[in-house]
Amino acid sequence: MSLYFNAEHELFRQTIRRFVEREINPFVEQWEHERAFPGHALFKKLGELDALGVSYPEAYGGAGLDYWYNVVLAEELGYADCGGVPMAIAVHTDMATPALAEFGSDELRQRFLAPAIRGEMIAAVAISEPDAGSDVAAIRTRAVRDGDEYVINGHKMWITNGTQADFITLLARTSDEPGYKSMSLLIVPTNTPGFHVSKKLEKLGNHSSDTALLAFDDVRVPVANRIGDEGQGFVLQMQQFQKERLIGAVSAVSAMERIVEMTSHYCRERQTFGKPLIENQYIQFRLAELLTEIEALRQLNYHCTRLLLAGHDITKEVSMAKLKAGRLAREVADTCLQFHGGMGYVEEYPMARYFRDARLLSIGGGADEIMLGIIAKYAGLSRKRG
Repeated sequence: MSLYFNAEHELFRQTIRRFVEREINPFVEQWEHERAFPGHALFKKLGELDALGVSYPEAYGGAGLDYWYNVVLAEELGYADCGGVPMAIAVHTDMATPALAEFGSDELRQRFLAPAIRGEMIAAVAISEPDAGSDVAAIRTRAVRDGDEYVINGHKMWITNGTQADFITLLARTSDEPGYKSMSLLIVPTNTPGFHVSKKLEKLGNHSSDTALLAFDDVRVPVANRIGDEGQGFVLQMQQFQKERLIGAVSAVSAMERIVEMTSHYCRERQTFGKPLIENQYIQFRLAELLTEIEALRQLNYHCTRLLLAGHDITKEVSMAKLKAGRLAREVADTCLQFHGGMGYVEEYPMARYFRDARLLSIGGGADEIMLGIIAKYAGLSRKRG
C-alpha cells in the first residue's frame, strides 16, 4: 500500500496489469499494422473485469468506487506497448461517458451507460470539427428541434473510436443564441439513418486507435437523448474536459516511466568504446533529471485527484498537469530516442512508436496554448472572459 492507494486499489492494479500483459501487449504489433484494434472484443473483456465503470453507480453496472480506481486504471494502461489502445479506452471511460453518468436521465443511462460499462457498446465523444479544434465555441454542427426530435447536420473530426463506436456523445448547437449557451450534449446511436463515417484518418502515431471524420446528414434523435438541459452542453463539456485532461496526464506518467526504464536497460546493454553507455555520466544525469520531472508530474496528478474528490474546481491545476505532461512526454521521447541512436529510429523497436504516439498529448484534449491561456486567466495574468 501507499499514501494514496489501499489494498483494494492495489488488487485492482494487479488485475489491470495482467490484462495489459496478456490481452494488449502481445497483439500491439498486429493492431498497429492493421491500423485498428478489435474494440468490441477487448472492451467486452474489460467489462467482465468491471474496469469500464469503476466509479460509476452500481445501478447501471458500475462498481461505485472512488476515482482513485480510474487513476489506477489509467496508470496501468500507460504501460501498454502503444498509446492508441489506452487512449481509446480512456475516451470510453473518462471522456464520452462522464456527462451521461452524472447528468443523463435514468432511461438514457439504462440504454447507453449500462451497456458501455458492460463493454457491449463502444462510446466516442464528438466535439472537434474541421474548422473548430481547441476552439470549442466555434463549432457549427447544428441540432434543430422538430417536435420531439432533433435534426442534426454537420461534421465532427479527430474522433477517437469513430469507426467502431455504437453511440456518440455529441456537442451541437441547439439554438441561435450567441455564445456557448446555444450548445447541448446529445447521445447519437451510430446506426441512426444519416450518420456516416466519412473517412478513417491516417495519423502520425497512435496507429492502433481508429480516428475518423464523421458526417451527420439530417440525423434524427429524440429530444430525450439530450444530456441535461438544453443550452447546458458547453458547461457540461467543460467539466468533462477536466477528467479527460487528468486521465491523459496520469497515463502519460506511466508511459514515460516505461520508456526511461527501457532506455536505461538499453544503455546498460549497449557497449560503446569498450564500456556500457550507462557509464556515461551525462546519460545518468539526464535520465535522473527526467525521472525527477516525471515524479513531480505524478504528484501534481495526485494533487488534482485529491482536489477532484474533495469537490474543488481543478481547472487551473489540471491544465498545468496537462501542459506539463505534453511537454515532458516530448522531452522524454526526444532524449530517449537520442540515447538509442540508430535503434531508436527503426520501426522494429518500440522507441520510434513512442516518439510518434507521445506527440499527440500536446494537441489532443486542448492544445498547449489553450492550457497556457487557462492558467494565465486563473492566475490573474489576463482578463477573465465572460
